[in-house]
Amino acid sequence: MAVTRLRPVDILVLAYVGIVSAVALARAPGSSGTWWLLTAHAMIVILVLLVNRPGLGRTGTLLREIYPLVLLGALYGALDILNSSRGTDVFDQVVMGWEAALFGGQISRDWWRGATSPFWSTVLHGAYLTYYVIIPLPPLYFAVTNNRAALQRSVFLIMTAFILSYLFFVFFPVAGPYYQFERPAGEFIANPMARTVYGILATGSSYGAAFPSSHVAATVAAVVAAWWGAPLLGLVLTLPTVLLTIGVVYTQMHYGVDVIAGLVIAGLAVALTVVLEKRTSPGAGRRGRVETAP
Repeated sequence: MAVTRLRPVDILVLAYVGIVSAVALARAPGSSGTWWLLTAHAMIVILVLLVNRPGLGRTGTLLREIYPLVLLGALYGALDILNSSRGTDVFDQVVMGWEAALFGGQISRDWWRGATSPFWSTVLHGAYLTYYVIIPLPPLYFAVTNNRAALQRSVFLIMTAFILSYLFFVFFPVAGPYYQFERPAGEFIANPMARTVYGILATGSSYGAAFPSSHVAATVAAVVAAWWGAPLLGLVLTLPTVLLTIGVVYTQMHYGVDVIAGLVIAGLAVALTVVLEKRTSPGAGRRGRVETAP
């Protein structure tokens, strides 16, 4: 099967799949979950090859650009298979030590208790939910406006933030304050936004995926991509991103250091994107529409 030259985002996906497959085999070679994971990863490899064939039509070309984002749900869900084999071997005590040293206590546990506000609970739980809009919105906007370079850049930037975060989840799993402390109750969660968030966590959360905050890392990455390609869109998304960054701590979803680490991951993703663009095309780092991108 003829395949065009793989792009950086394709290599990123394949490298991550390879690493996770090796870890799964090392941790639980006899588990049926491991073999399901390996089968899924083999299908991902086939997908990458298929979307990189020459002569794709319009639909195939669009799929080639966005398929990494489509895979995120499966990649995130696979973390449960990896971390379940570790039992209770998580590193929350280490992170809580950092938290106490940096903030003088456990702010994710104590903040909402000391400053309970139904109003801010509603606002910040709502901000948490904007994650599911902010992540796909810049790529969708660039796809609709036919800004292919910005679309490619946004997908690479977002995927880099996610995959760097996921590697921490694989090798340094942290359950997070949602699991470690008594969960919020009473009037603090007596609003539709909070109930929706906890409903999502009950059905779609992967254990060990707290440090760094991929919510913060990927959301910031998406907003940076928006600012580069469509500044007005970036401006619109900035406030909910700030609220989300604050909200994941106030609502006891993440430790404070999870957020700091997420911001660092976002910065690394941006830096990698800039370096890659400078290496592949001297003019690719300009704001707005550009000729090439990862």
